[in-house]
Amino acid sequence: MTTPSLQHTTVLLDEAVNALVTGADESYIDATFGRGGHSRLILSKLGVSGKLMVFDKDPAAIAVAEAIGDARLTIRHEGFRHVKDLPAASAAGLLMDLGVSSPQIDTPERGFSFRFDAPLDMRMDTTRGQTVAQWLLVADVNQITEVIRDYGEERFAGSIAKAIVARREEGVPISTTAQLARLVADTVKTREQGQNPATRTFQAFRIFINAELEELQQALEASLDVLKPGGRLVVISFHSLEDRIVKQFIAKHSKEEFDRRVPIAPNKAMKLKAMGRIRAGSFEVSANVRSRSAVMRIAQRLSA
Repeated sequence: MTTPSLQHTTVLLDEAVNALVTGADESYIDATFGRGGHSRLILSKLGVSGKLMVFDKDPAAIAVAEAIGDARLTIRHEGFRHVKDLPAASAAGLLMDLGVSSPQIDTPERGFSFRFDAPLDMRMDTTRGQTVAQWLLVADVNQITEVIRDYGEERFAGSIAKAIVARREEGVPISTTAQLARLVADTVKTREQGQNPATRTFQAFRIFINAELEELQQALEASLDVLKPGGRLVVISFHSLEDRIVKQFIAKHSKEEFDRRVPIAPNKAMKLKAMGRIRAGSFEVSANVRSRSAVMRIAQRLSA
């Protein structure tokens, strides 16, 4: 096997940090540290009294963060749902980059990619929780179908789930990435041009095993408390399920709420101001193909 490159190219680096940082002596949160591209640039823009707190589930990411050695940096080995634990109005900006980092994808033993034969793991935090292989040993066909359909938007979800359960009942359960990729390829009869037939199933299992969409929703709600008035929310999404949640959240809180049950009650004030959407430009896409699906949305916290 050829040793993969473990380099990571941060998507929308300058655009995200420029949208986030509004003052050199403020406090900011990078809720998805990854390999630290955004965090390093944020730190370079901060003054001596500026602060940056970073979150990540991945022990490998935490090790990278610890190696930075900057007194202005606080590191938390937790998922970004724990933004909710921070004091109210304590941050001038909150960044979430929802993509899987290249080292995670390109390290075979992490089990994120069908390009390598490895244990079917897919956990962001390898120190705790159930692997995908372990879950597939106990999940029934309806549960597996629902996950593949809802998180992978895969129209052959039912057929794939039945094939997985059939393998398990035959005494040869799916336990590696190569086994899963072959099973999906044998089951999916039509393929999207340029896409491996296992792409949607792998995405679905990764999202499910890490509770990614639930964590995103919790972190977005927490942002309303953690951001100070004028603070920026910057979120980079890489697939439609994530982007839809972010778009709907910003839209919901960017308009006054009218209580139809109590017509005389005053409208609830807007909590956010939508500040636009940015996509990677053609130069960035040509240099980093993984940026082609990235969508960055920006909002500003209004006065409480």
